[in-house]
Amino acid sequence: MSKRDYYEILEVSKSATADEIKKAYRKKAIQYHPDKNPGDKASEENFKEAAEAYEVLSDPQKRQRYDQYGHAGVGSAASGGFGGGNMNMEDIFSHFGDIFGGHFGGFGGFGGGSQRGGQRVRRGSDLRVKVKLNLSEIATGVEKKIKVKKYVSCSHCNGTGAEHGSATTTCTTCNGQGRVTRVQQTILGQMQTAVECPTCNGEGKIIKNKCTHCSGEGIVREDEVITINIPAGVMEGMQLSMSGKGNAARRGGVNGDLLVLVEEEQHPELIRDENDLVYNLLLTVPMATLGGSIEVPTVDGKVKVTIAPGTQPGKVLRLRSKGLPSVNRYGTGDLLVNIGVYIPENLNKEEKSAMEKLGKSENVKPNASASRSFFSHFRDMFE
Repeated sequence: MSKRDYYEILEVSKSATADEIKKAYRKKAIQYHPDKNPGDKASEENFKEAAEAYEVLSDPQKRQRYDQYGHAGVGSAASGGFGGGNMNMEDIFSHFGDIFGGHFGGFGGFGGGSQRGGQRVRRGSDLRVKVKLNLSEIATGVEKKIKVKKYVSCSHCNGTGAEHGSATTTCTTCNGQGRVTRVQQTILGQMQTAVECPTCNGEGKIIKNKCTHCSGEGIVREDEVITINIPAGVMEGMQLSMSGKGNAARRGGVNGDLLVLVEEEQHPELIRDENDLVYNLLLTVPMATLGGSIEVPTVDGKVKVTIAPGTQPGKVLRLRSKGLPSVNRYGTGDLLVNIGVYIPENLNKEEKSAMEKLGKSENVKPNASASRSFFSHFRDMFE
């Protein structure tokens, strides 16, 4: 099932400002908030859909990629775990609770989903890596294994930050809630917001004896090998996201994401133009004159092409479906072979004599029709 356009979801134009996008998301979040629509699965899906749209359109870089490449530019759920469509409620409240001036709690009477058991859900930071691909890998898609140094849950204390057998005490500042509340007057009326407790840092409890392995943080830094499935057709500058593969959160919570930036290796012979590939072919004078067959490179080996007698410089041969696939699976590009003719600079005596003799023939002298045909290949370059 294809995703809806993000601008359509938030009901804003493609030229909408950041402030207009934020206001539109706030309106949708209030309309479809789960606490306002208890048990309504359709509202919950609309709520998630709006959050996904806001996540992309509120980020200038993600918005630029989305405008250029569509959903593929910000990840695809079909590409082995990539995609922005994996957001859950904890992710949404953790990311966007501040759009209401703090957590969702208190607005219109419905509570904050960014709380778990009365405490704020922590979220680990995202990791960013670069993956370099050649055209062959881009043409077929590829599985890459990369080693990253990241924060993982401490195995000694199971991520709690407390030494085994160590007790915790309830924070007296927030009475174990992990947050303190305040009421303020806004244009929408009285609004109650929640902020992290400064004493326990939002955890609701204080550890007596900290874990000696992680110093009470609940996380340690280790190497981890991650398998990345990259879909065919990706382009330089695209960023793919793997949900939950980033850094672990301190003392429990939601893992961050792994953001994978695509870099493209330059091919020694082929030039990429969107999904098309371009190859500049230099023919000898005899080949261009007499015709024949010659091999040209593609991403999966060489193929033979036929050169017609009298082929002119500037002619383009199009090899259908010999380019790169679309990342959106909308077809495959072509291989465009640009014809040039190599004119030798140094000739021996016999070669020079043969060329002089050939030059006297009326058959090799250009006429008005031939001139028009030749320069028509380059008309667009001068307009």
